[in-house]
Amino acid sequence: MSLNELTIAEARDRLKKGEVTSVDLTEACLKAIDAADALNAFVHKTPEIALERAKAADARLAKGDAPAMCGIPVGIKDLFCTEGVPSQAASNILNGFRPEYESTVSAQLRDAGAVMLGKLNMDEFAMGSSNETSCYGNAVNPWRRGNDDTALTPGGSSGGSAAAIAADLCLGATGTDTGGSIRQPAAFTGTVGIKPTYGRCSRWGIVAFASSLDQAGPMTKTVRDSAIMLGAMCGHDPKDSTSADLPVPDFEAALTGDIRGKTIGIPEEYSIDGMPQEIRNLWADGTEMLKAAGAKIRWISLPHTKYALPTYYVIAPAEASSNLARYDGVRFGHRATLEAGDGITEMYEKTRAEGFGPEVQRRVMVGTYVLSAGFYDAYYNKARKVRALIKKDFDDVFAEGVDAILTPATPSAAFGLGEMKDADPVQMYLNDVFTVTVNLAGLPGVALPTGLDARGLPLGLQLIGRPWGEADLLNTAQVLEDAAGFVSKPGKWW
Repeated sequence: MSLNELTIAEARDRLKKGEVTSVDLTEACLKAIDAADALNAFVHKTPEIALERAKAADARLAKGDAPAMCGIPVGIKDLFCTEGVPSQAASNILNGFRPEYESTVSAQLRDAGAVMLGKLNMDEFAMGSSNETSCYGNAVNPWRRGNDDTALTPGGSSGGSAAAIAADLCLGATGTDTGGSIRQPAAFTGTVGIKPTYGRCSRWGIVAFASSLDQAGPMTKTVRDSAIMLGAMCGHDPKDSTSADLPVPDFEAALTGDIRGKTIGIPEEYSIDGMPQEIRNLWADGTEMLKAAGAKIRWISLPHTKYALPTYYVIAPAEASSNLARYDGVRFGHRATLEAGDGITEMYEKTRAEGFGPEVQRRVMVGTYVLSAGFYDAYYNKARKVRALIKKDFDDVFAEGVDAILTPATPSAAFGLGEMKDADPVQMYLNDVFTVTVNLAGLPGVALPTGLDARGLPLGLQLIGRPWGEADLLNTAQVLEDAAGFVSKPGKWW
């Protein structure tokens, strides 16, 4: 086994015993990254920073006081501002932007001794479900359908993070999740991704998409790895007014593997028309696995689920149109070339027309429309009220003693790049049908691989937990992971 194929837990234990150095791990990952340009996962490589941090981590490990993430090589999604390193949110409008500061989450990982290998591909401004809206071009899923060599999507928006983990280019990666952008790519690539409770991880220094929905989280190879990495990413941050001032539990210590007596809810509304039989079977198998581990299974109702997608696609674009107004060609990033007689209005218009891609333009226009004077009450205010009802559905279910909710993670396995290009954009938005409710309600959700479809592609299930209940949620996920025994890896073609 190459060192880059280790899990975070395995690498940590070997680092602590002195069997391997962080420099060894980092060099193995850098070599794998250079050989994987066909995946287009890493878009800004930082080998000098990586080796410098690896050496510092080795010195810290030698002293014997290193935290769990010390010396672990990770990738950082391009949405996180990283000091002195391009941070473009995969958009041409931020071309040339090198922040003078570090996002709180990437700073916490750095301070814990983690090694940054580089920045990862994503959908532009995190808007997309297939990593096809990036100014860097598509990220490519390392998985293939049987012997078919069609390039598949790794999911979005954290597609580069998912592809990098699945291809063993790094041991862990940061992602962000606004409507499923950690969990859907994890399901498409046979990896694990957790979206924590809103407010658990600081949003400071992460380029904003929809501020009331965005949340950072780890993407890893196993549930245990997610628990380790999440612990380093969480914590109160006074620079983020939505950051919760709560102690961070030891998520790894919570992985007891015992869920006897826990109640798992199965929401009937998630059994949607047209759901492939393979996904239905996977969901039923997952339910049986949790039952066999001693959990009680209860059918539950989340009646407002059917309004989740339309609600999300009013609220998220509304917040995006407000957040993206700052990209105007004045202070940073791209500025359009002006002609004689052009004023400030022309500069704004030309800069945004050149800088924003079509999907971002579409969402900004939708958002501006739903916030406009004549339509604010009809759309935005109504969506806010429905959002409160969706959250209440979950609150009611948890109040009745349900500990976690099991659902599919995605309505299909990974599809081919370009296959949805000519479809109505709403077809692409339907990829988020099982994930957006979790963001609207601010809850923690984890996606993990539990099987393969008929063509050999990974399929994932999602567990939704109580607010601030990540420790419990990860323990349930660990039980499901152990029972499913998913160990498949993509065949190396790149």
